[in-house]
Amino acid sequence: MELARTDFYLDGRWVTSPDGETLPVHNPATEEVIATVPAGRAADVDRAVAAARAAFDRWAATPPAQRAAHLDRLHAVLSAKADEIARTVALELGTPLKVASRIQAGLPLTVLHSYVELAAHFPADETVGNSTVVREPVGVVGAITPWNYPLHQVMAKLAPALAAGCTVVLKPSELTPLVTYLLFDAIHEAGLPPGVVNLVTGTGRLVGEAIAAHPDVDMVSFTGSTATGRRISHLAADRIARVALELGGKSANVILDDADLVAAVKVGVGNAFLNSGQTCTAWTRMLVHRSRYDEAVELAGKAAAAYRIGDPFDPATRLGPLVSATQRERVLGHVTRGLADGGRLVAGGPDAVVPERGWFVAPTVIADVDPDSALAQEEVFGPVLAVIPVDDEDHAVAVANNSRYGLAGAVWSTDEERAFRVARRMRTGAVDVNGAPFNPLAPFGGYKQSGLGRELGRHGLAEFLQTKAIQR
Repeated sequence: MELARTDFYLDGRWVTSPDGETLPVHNPATEEVIATVPAGRAADVDRAVAAARAAFDRWAATPPAQRAAHLDRLHAVLSAKADEIARTVALELGTPLKVASRIQAGLPLTVLHSYVELAAHFPADETVGNSTVVREPVGVVGAITPWNYPLHQVMAKLAPALAAGCTVVLKPSELTPLVTYLLFDAIHEAGLPPGVVNLVTGTGRLVGEAIAAHPDVDMVSFTGSTATGRRISHLAADRIARVALELGGKSANVILDDADLVAAVKVGVGNAFLNSGQTCTAWTRMLVHRSRYDEAVELAGKAAAAYRIGDPFDPATRLGPLVSATQRERVLGHVTRGLADGGRLVAGGPDAVVPERGWFVAPTVIADVDPDSALAQEEVFGPVLAVIPVDDEDHAVAVANNSRYGLAGAVWSTDEERAFRVARRMRTGAVDVNGAPFNPLAPFGGYKQSGLGRELGRHGLAEFLQTKAIQR
């Protein structure tokens, strides 16, 4: 049965789309249309921005403790929907349900709770000589989010913006909008003031560009491809608006000669294939010292072959589909080119057996990849791992930094201080040493073409604040 959502959320109310045009939402595991959502236009963005602008002064003046209380109520309501969130993401994105429960539902709730605490302890005024330095909300924020972590990426923008005292106009990805409707149901139930958060669904070309170019949007926060981020930057730059960009990655997993190879490869493969490889921080380049290289390639191939592909709701499934037919064809094109450029197929590949229906790509490992080749340089965004031999520590750092991206990475060594020194040399926004866990309070963002600004924790809050000096 198909679900139809016909409304936007504007000024605290569900408002029916005036022209009735819709966009289909597919189940990527079955290729069936499971829902439709409104196809917004620039006029819908105008209404949303007007509501956010009208609500801004009152929300900005709301004491931080009261803003924290609003976020706390939202957290309580949204937490009660955690199972429904996980099921919805499994349905519209194809993330295996076990992973969706832990990450797609669990992580955004963790992030939201962290901003309850940060809002309650808002940055205090500073005294610098005869100046009082205060921090104030930047204004109306346009948030444009991707499909791969559809609630987490929204929450990484929405929670700090609200904690800072900003109002928000949100455009989620048209490929995975259903979980955002669950969020806005929770926003309505939690009683956030009208106009503080507004939802307009639609395409990036119509709705996203209208938000980025809107004269009453003070800041644009975007997560997505580097190419689209470049376009967003140009639109915002024409009116000197602030921009925060979280873009692509081609992260390196550096395995030094003294590493625990079994652990490094196992965790590395899992990281590369998480969410079917549709993760901007995925360690898609595995750099292995030549003395351990053949063993690492064999371990990676065996690990990939053990992944069960299929129905996201089957508890045995470890790898779901890609989000769309277009994404599947793009990923398979990268695999074909990588093999044509001299890569050696170890597991998976374009001819591997996958379910007949659904947009699936087999978990793929390609060895002997040239560090300058397209497979080592381009973001694939699918379950494809490139394995590259390196001669020594300096060579590993050089290959890791041989990228226009700089979002994440990893280093493995039994000598933790050695690994830390290598991590310091990697030109990337985050590095994990020996599989250290993700920290949702640490700053998240990239160097080079991986973006501008930081999300999460107090650094993420600071992105939505202006700094003012008052002399007396």
